[in-house]
Amino acid sequence: MASNDDAPVGANGNGNATQPSLNVLAQYVKDLSFESPGAPNSLRGRDKAPGIAINVNVNANPLSDKQFDVNLTLNAKASFDQEVLFNVELVYGGVFAISGFPQEHMLPILFIECPRLLFPFARQIIAEATRNGGFPPLMLDPIDFAQMFQQKIAEDQAASQTKVS
Repeated sequence: MASNDDAPVGANGNGNATQPSLNVLAQYVKDLSFESPGAPNSLRGRDKAPGIAINVNVNANPLSDKQFDVNLTLNAKASFDQEVLFNVELVYGGVFAISGFPQEHMLPILFIECPRLLFPFARQIIAEATRNGGFPPLMLDPIDFAQMFQQKIAEDQAASQTKVS
């Protein structure tokens, strides 16, 4: 009979250790809106690029002990002088199964890794929506979700210290 003494604890089901895992169970468009209030006049060529304001937000909600719904919200508004050329909003969601990670790693996984996995798909949807609206495709630059998360933590800590004082 062969021995399995070299197998890591938990790999053969005899130990309590579980291998950390992050799995995407589903991805979906929760909300998509494209507006071009000045069309067709807003589609004419211009000698200067429009200003584009982009907002990003991430929310996460538990569905069960090991499943989480993460929503990536992207808003992009293009304007030229005072005229709004287009406004696109996308809420793109994913259901993730997360297990085997220490509790202190859960928030970074939910607010950094999960949106990092969703972003390329959301970026493509935004590009197609703006192209289908008659504009050049809006190709969003990569987003540093780790920096966003650290900034949010710092803001929350500053707000809690202000309330205590």
